[in-house]
Amino acid sequence: MKQEFRCNCPITSAIDIIGDKWMLVIVKQMLLEGKETFKHFTESDEAIATNILSTKLKLLEDIGIVSKNKLPDNKKTNIYLLTEKGLALTPIIVELANWSDHHLRDVHPSLMNGEAIKLLRNDKSAFADMLKRNYREKLRSFGI
Repeated sequence: MKQEFRCNCPITSAIDIIGDKWMLVIVKQMLLEGKETFKHFTESDEAIATNILSTKLKLLEDIGIVSKNKLPDNKKTNIYLLTEKGLALTPIIVELANWSDHHLRDVHPSLMNGEAIKLLRNDKSAFADMLKRNYREKLRSFGI
């Protein structure tokens, strides 16, 4: 699947890839929630339709944000894992979370709170580093 870009602007080109309704949600699900199989994604709160999920996972794979692998103990099941290119989106995810925490609570007071949000508020960089470190440990457990 060849990605079409609207123009040569780096910001617009990035938005062409990650700016739709689902792409960063899928990356967030992988990074923060540990989603890795098609079934895991379909069971999430965001309720992505299976046809859209298939298309988005394929695009994320084609552009190198995720890799598709087989489970070591179940060769029938595909797992999707973030690549280094995908992990490089961590600061964007963290900034979106930070922006939301600071600017959407008045219109969405039920936004999550907890230890992760406290760490995000206190040290965004440490929060991002923790997410990447934890994900890389997961990759090592798969032998990647």
